[in-house]
Amino acid sequence: MTRLTRFAVAPLHTMTRRLADVASGRLAPDLVVTGARVLSTYSERILGGREVWITGGRVAAVKPAGAARKIWNSVPVYDAAGGIVAPGLVDPHIHIESSMVTACAYAEAALLNGTTTIFCDSHEIGNVMDVAGVEAMLEDAREAPLSIFLTVPSTVPATSAAMETAGGDLTPDKIAGLFDRWPEAVALGEKMDFVPVTMGDERSHAILAAALKRGRPVSGHVYGREFVAAYAASGVTDTHEAIDRDIADDLLDAGVWVFLRGGPPTTPWHSLPQAIRTITELGASHKRTAVCTDDRDADDLFLFGLDWVVREAVKAGMSPEQAWSMGSLHGATRFGMDNDIGGLGGGRRADLVLMDDNLKPQCTWYGGELVVEHGEITPRLDQALSQRYQYPKAAYATVKLPAQVKLTPAMPAQACTVNAIKTALPGITLIHEKIKIEPAKDWLTLFERHDLCFVTVVERHGKSNGNVAYGLLSAFGLKRGAVASSVGHDSHNIIIAGTNEADMQVALVAIKEKQGGVCVVADGKVRALVPLPIAGLLSDKRITEVAEEVRQLKIEWVEAGCTIPYMGFNLIPLSVIPEIRITDKGLVLVPQMELAPLFE
Repeated sequence: MTRLTRFAVAPLHTMTRRLADVASGRLAPDLVVTGARVLSTYSERILGGREVWITGGRVAAVKPAGAARKIWNSVPVYDAAGGIVAPGLVDPHIHIESSMVTACAYAEAALLNGTTTIFCDSHEIGNVMDVAGVEAMLEDAREAPLSIFLTVPSTVPATSAAMETAGGDLTPDKIAGLFDRWPEAVALGEKMDFVPVTMGDERSHAILAAALKRGRPVSGHVYGREFVAAYAASGVTDTHEAIDRDIADDLLDAGVWVFLRGGPPTTPWHSLPQAIRTITELGASHKRTAVCTDDRDADDLFLFGLDWVVREAVKAGMSPEQAWSMGSLHGATRFGMDNDIGGLGGGRRADLVLMDDNLKPQCTWYGGELVVEHGEITPRLDQALSQRYQYPKAAYATVKLPAQVKLTPAMPAQACTVNAIKTALPGITLIHEKIKIEPAKDWLTLFERHDLCFVTVVERHGKSNGNVAYGLLSAFGLKRGAVASSVGHDSHNIIIAGTNEADMQVALVAIKEKQGGVCVVADGKVRALVPLPIAGLLSDKRITEVAEEVRQLKIEWVEAGCTIPYMGFNLIPLSVIPEIRITDKGLVLVPQMELAPLFE
């Protein structure tokens, strides 16, 4: 497990005699959680009248309720009062950076949601800071009161240097080094360049080889049923991108684990209701499916945690026992850790959740220590969360811009065709729209005719001569001002949409001054701003503070008229998803991976 500096649990091999003594009644447990119904993820049953004996941060045994009192009079007891006790949730695919907080801060919301283990892909900070960023995140994870494992970023940059400029370049040798230096690096992260993989790209397959020859599993990211066979043949064995029943079915039969992604219904990340139909309609087994969150901002993490995704699986037709197993044991099994997490068998970590009949967590034990009680963090956890890891100074200086940047293109002097980017919910794929335009007296007139606004990407890593690319968004709905973000996936350059140059400049200055952030501007004023000074991706505040900033941002975002949420806006530069994107190099057609002019 992770080498945590706090809430440490001893390795199993050092505790087997002690655990056997407790399970046999020869030695008193440290804690007994009694009066419970126990959800067994192994047999997928809820067993009534049970208690869990805990010692040294691990489960010694599950016994009939009251068994401990018959042997010991003074053993510490926590009365579950008839609630359901289950293993802590295991999230097999998340991006900490999406929460806009550090790993230490992320732990607070995760534990409140009953999540005790996560597998994170830190390709965001890798795209900005290369290996140094990934290793800083790993150091952060070691300080966190949460079990955090890394799926090593596999696609940094997401495309070739001809298509975009990234801050990092994780070569096969660098990825191999991360595996060899960090025991927390347990798998290869989502291989986003699925087209090059299936086409036999040399670099892509060298990265796959770095993981496979070390016996590490490979995570995936794929759109299109036509790619499944070659993708699976390349060694990819899980994906969270199954967006419907049929591709989920193809993936399962190809030997690929499917992580059913549940996200807030207003975002692009809620594919579970469609993908789960491979089980509920086509009769596929759920044994190689798990549930995951993928991306959550600080606000949504409190409202839509992995426990919420489990409940969504129940609503979609799974039994509570099946759904909780998909949220705990199955993720652990996928990464070969079911002997340590994901269940309440003897010797497993005492990561427990006490919940009500609706599968809503009330209490969480992490390594046998009570960290959440009655929906509130305990003083012990609060103290740990107040001692967060400090990122190096270099992480606070990643927004490097020229002194002056022009943010809007010159208006065409004659009739022409625009290669526009049309947005549509849920916001993952973008439509390539060709719009014929006639000369106008100004941009505002043109925008009103065609429901357009500017979209500009500014390279912010200091690696080019100040690359700036111009585009036009269609159907984005922006009524006034500008919106901007330093979290433009995947190279994390600055993306700005606006109706006028002046407000776009205000947004750019705000991001530069804070060394990163997401903001809404109108009438020359910043209406909402979430500062992200760490790598232009993360806040250094507690998650409760950041969640409030995000809530205010969302209010202003809607008020500005934006038709897709800001997390969908952040995907507009992600040049591995069809049909058209914009990076600092220009408009990119996908999957052709060709640059296109703005005006023809």
